[in-house]
Amino acid sequence: MPNIKTQTMEKHDLHHEFPELSEKIHALKTSDNHFKKLFTEYHDINNEVHSIETGAVVTADETLDLLRTKRVYLKDELYKLLTR
Repeated sequence: MPNIKTQTMEKHDLHHEFPELSEKIHALKTSDNHFKKLFTEYHDINNEVHSIETGAVVTADETLDLLRTKRVYLKDELYKLLTR
């Protein structure tokens, strides 16, 4: 019988991705409208990706790839704001 590896799908929320910046994430969410907008968009896309990866939502592979690309872009933009 082949050894099948089960992949655990986890959410990539910013507090989990950047625990050392957790306080700054909170501060910017409350004081910077641009950061808050990007954070909300990242959060929404992250939840959508997680739903697709776990099988709760079915979609084309291309759609999932686009969402993942958008999530990476948003995470990079948010990181730039967090480290400036």
